[in-house]
Amino acid sequence: MNRASSPTERRSPTGPRSAQLYYEAKLGAERFVPGLWGWVVPLTIFTCALGLRLYGLNNPHALIFDETYYAKDAYALLLAGYELEWPSGADDDWLAGDPQPTHEGAYVVHPPLGKWLIALGIIPFGVEEAMGWRFSSAVAGALGALLIALIAQRMFRSVILGGVAGSLTAVEGHHLVMSRVALLDIFLMLFVLAAFGALLADRYSGRRRLAEWAAQTPAESQQWAHGPALMWRPWRLAAGVLLGCAIAVKLSALSFVLVFGIMVVLWDLQARRALGVRRWVRSGLLYDALPAMVTVLPVAAVTYLASWTGWLVSEDGWGRQAYDPTPTGLAGIVPSAVRALWNYHSSAADFHTGLESGHEYASHPLTWLFMGRPVSMHYQGLGQGEEYAHTGSVCPAESCSSAIVDLANPMIWWAGTIGLAVVLGLWLGRRDWRYGAILSGVLAGGAVWLLFPDRTMFFFYTISYHPFIILAVVVLGSLVLRAGTGPVSREGTTRHASGIVSAQQRNTVIVLCFVLLAVAVSIFFWPVWTAELLPYEQWRLRMWVQSWI
Repeated sequence: MNRASSPTERRSPTGPRSAQLYYEAKLGAERFVPGLWGWVVPLTIFTCALGLRLYGLNNPHALIFDETYYAKDAYALLLAGYELEWPSGADDDWLAGDPQPTHEGAYVVHPPLGKWLIALGIIPFGVEEAMGWRFSSAVAGALGALLIALIAQRMFRSVILGGVAGSLTAVEGHHLVMSRVALLDIFLMLFVLAAFGALLADRYSGRRRLAEWAAQTPAESQQWAHGPALMWRPWRLAAGVLLGCAIAVKLSALSFVLVFGIMVVLWDLQARRALGVRRWVRSGLLYDALPAMVTVLPVAAVTYLASWTGWLVSEDGWGRQAYDPTPTGLAGIVPSAVRALWNYHSSAADFHTGLESGHEYASHPLTWLFMGRPVSMHYQGLGQGEEYAHTGSVCPAESCSSAIVDLANPMIWWAGTIGLAVVLGLWLGRRDWRYGAILSGVLAGGAVWLLFPDRTMFFFYTISYHPFIILAVVVLGSLVLRAGTGPVSREGTTRHASGIVSAQQRNTVIVLCFVLLAVAVSIFFWPVWTAELLPYEQWRLRMWVQSWI
């Protein structure tokens, strides 16, 4: 943070409009108008991302990995409004297009919103084709590529860097795989990213309002002791709704509520300090943090509670009648349905914290940034001449493989790991809020799992902070784009305009070459992300590390 200056020190421009622009610049809230390309590029990326995620989505026509839980739960929600038990052999009936759940409520440990979203794809497409239960994930993944493009564009004030972020997300294998299976985590990622985008919009709009207030308030006014109270902050309320949705997909999103909450409080305090408010700590906590706490948290809680409506209005949902029929004290005023829901969550919390069953593809969070143990979600081996039932292809080699491995694009993922180290160093040295925001996303999505060292965990949990890995790569790209483009060189000599233009062109080519190389790597790994049938040697060629198998 820079030293707080007084209003009189800052009141150098003349005229209200000039003063407002001056304060907007000091607060880092200058308006950014990307123009037509600012929409053409992200929307083009969205279209391409959606196409990549929908192409061949029916392969395999099988309930792979945890789809056997979430797809069937989604169908049960459509029938009863709550999850149902399924008899033995239910997967075969499902694949035959004749799902037959029982009428008994099922115990599940994840909230219902993600499964409701999966159900939205089942409504138009049914269960006869895998497209039905995977469609919503594909749309969520494509929307994630669109959002990260818009967010990066605004954070770095560059259409090019926004395009880099969106393009890398569109072709990145980890993101692609999680967008092509009916699991919950892609929806968690989408809501977390959207909430971050809403908080980003709130940051800019709030600071512009501070700048407007400062431009209109005389330097000698006593109002400079505390500054204005920015009570109506719709973007912050939108973030509350989105964070509530994230929690309603997976309870692990609670860590994002905590970390993002601390992040925005620090943003608000720094804004008042930079503006020149004398009692910036007290006013920031009283005028910004407290209103956020009493508005955003209840909004998130109500949103989360609303996701349980189907279960709450039912009578036969699992645990629906599990409450104390004769409560005492304040518990007596709490509706029985809410008390039952509390008991349900107590049981789910015990399950999550005590999950220690071994799994072949479990991994420790410390290995995730190095992609030590990706998850194999589907594998089928065939001999020469055998037909691959899901596509009708015939194995042309001595042996063939069809696989879906939740394997990130190594070039992008490992570049992101390097980028995080660079971001950490830059944040420690410069205190740039953008670097802190990127680290906050990774901290909320990854570090929280270190609190449960004995719990069974998987690499695909990283999809929640995947956008922030991409933003770390974008930071590297921004550094490359700026190299050699300053008016003065490190030696103190003045650079000619032609030299600056030449450096800009060179740097742009370097960044674009990285993107093109990343696309080429994705083309190479595409078969093991999408269950294509290929000779065993070709599958083995893509398993660079023994732990990937």
